[in-house]
Amino acid sequence: MLMVLVMVPVVIALALWAFAWPNARIAPHDLPVGVAGPAAATAPLQQQLEHREGAFDVHRYADESAARDAIGNRHVYGAVVVTPQGPKLLTASAAGPVVAQLLNDAVSRQAPPGTQLRTDDVVAAPEADPRGSVLGSSALPLALAGVAAGSLVTLLGLRGVRAATALVGAAALVGLAAAAIADSWLGVLTGNWWAQAGALGLMALAAGAAVAGFAALLGRAGIGVGALLVVLLGNPWSGVTSAPELLPEPVGTIGQLLPPGAGGTLLRSVAFFDGSGAGTAIATLGTWAVLGLLVVILVGLRGRRTPATAERHAAPVPAPVS
Repeated sequence: MLMVLVMVPVVIALALWAFAWPNARIAPHDLPVGVAGPAAATAPLQQQLEHREGAFDVHRYADESAARDAIGNRHVYGAVVVTPQGPKLLTASAAGPVVAQLLNDAVSRQAPPGTQLRTDDVVAAPEADPRGSVLGSSALPLALAGVAAGSLVTLLGLRGVRAATALVGAAALVGLAAAAIADSWLGVLTGNWWAQAGALGLMALAAGAAVAGFAALLGRAGIGVGALLVVLLGNPWSGVTSAPELLPEPVGTIGQLLPPGAGGTLLRSVAFFDGSGAGTAIATLGTWAVLGLLVVILVGLRGRRTPATAERHAAPVPAPVS
């Protein structure tokens, strides 16, 4: 009873801290943005953006075309173009509607009085999900699917190659089902269907392999460790509903090293940016998946060999004396 009285409040406090604290501290932290135009014209604007120390990571571009390319390649979230008619803001709501609105507000406040700010959404969010709420809510179900797969593999006693095969197969089916729902039915994803299914499946596999790997090393307690990393920390620290650069540090960085954060970044890249900026996320998810599957296979092989070895070295039973 004492353990229940102690552990339940601790878990609730940890969950509230993990979920509520980052959202209460949302603000730009080295948010990549661009300024485009002649150096003499963009210098004052760059100084204004850099005046908020640590808020923006400003990149300079020669013209509007270069700034658009940088946004499409996910180098920056948006850019301000200095033109003879006044400032023009380029955004990418597909990269994060919260960021697009934040940039709009920041540039509007800094524009000269009476200036009408022109905006252009270079990579727009889909009409079916203009605020990104559906995409943002997809991280938790995929994380739970991975945790469920890793837990079931452990609780059903699957080991070695059988366990790894079950994890890969479950993740593949999750990816196909999720793409069918998000793309084919809801229309909130607009990229290559198979690339999106692969991204969703890889995210589920990374989560499932992590849980199964910890369980193979620590026993059933490993399920709790995996769930803690994937759901309790990974989901709220993913930045899927806003952007990693809007979360307080080091939460934004840690979140991108966990399956939900890397999975959210990968999904945005393949769904809206033709895969641009997906490299780091693929490497992160691949590392979780490969390491988890290797641990499951190696621990399973060791467990298979141990009884056989013990049987070969068992002392012979003496025959009964007649």
